Amino acid sequence: MLFSEAVARSRTWEPSPSEHRMWVKVFKACDEDHKGYLSREDFKVAVVMLFGYKPSKIEVDSVMSSINPNTSGILLEEFLNIVRKKKEAQRYRNEIRHIFTAFDTYYRGFLTLEDFKKAFRQVAPKLPERTVLEVFREVDRDSDGHVSFRDFEYAMNYGQKEA
Repeated sequence: MLFSEAVARSRTWEPSPSEHRMWVKVFKACDEDHKGYLSREDFKVAVVMLFGYKPSKIEVDSVMSSINPNTSGILLEEFLNIVRKKKEAQRYRNEIRHIFTAFDTYYRGFLTLEDFKKAFRQVAPKLPERTVLEVFREVDRDSDGHVSFRDFEYAMNYGQKEA
């Protein structure tokens, strides 16, 4: 899968009906008092239930500041939109990990210039070696001769905020 395909797929993803039902079920389970919204604490529990981790204070603050100020918490539609965006980001990161792993043929956890050359020969055989070297140097942010997953992910996400 090419990078552009990964971007296109992540932007068009919609949950399956069963996923949607599960999200609604989690919302209702976390809204124990049937208020019609999730409080800050309710939202934390919902994230644990759906994603398996406790969200940081920064993440919760960000979510709470983005909701309608005229409500007391996160309404169902807002919750579904937040979860969909988190799932999209999770899927996109998994696709980046898949691409990285395909390039890391020796399973070292990093890419070398040789790995880059081999990968680019497969996806862009007419690309000059000089260009591959420039790309490698750009992606190798700490100039250690290795492209870590973090370096690779940063490069794959570069410019995506504006898109």
